[in-house]
Amino acid sequence: GVPTSVLVSPVIPALNDHEIEAILAAAARAGAVSASCVALRLPGAVAPLFKAWLKEAYPARAKRILRYVREMHGGQDYNPEFGKRMTDSGVYANLILRRFDGARKREGLAERQLALNCSLFSPPSKSGDQLSLF
Repeated sequence: GVPTSVLVSPVIPALNDHEIEAILAAAARAGAVSASCVALRLPGAVAPLFKAWLKEAYPARAKRILRYVREMHGGQDYNPEFGKRMTDSGVYANLILRRFDGARKREGLAERQLALNCSLFSPPSKSGDQLSLF
């Protein structure tokens, strides 16, 4: 009876984006009611770590994957500009989003998670008394 959502993240272009449909199908079978996705972002110290791992684990695909990542973020590994850092652009980003939306709709998953009902929540009566919540 708990509404459950699935977050497909990070979607790495040309590496794991082919798994979107299977993930959403499995989530729907397991009872999820909504789904969302986030494409790979490489802020700050994450970029060199990811690039080193990628070149070691997938040397033949590393350049192509990194080219797609930069294309999705306006030519950068990550666009930190407010209003753009959580959005993707470009041909490959649109392709991933269209595939995700198509699979989400086919599986009957809502676009956004349902609003939470917080009316039954009450804070613990005294500081540190969290067991009373149960």
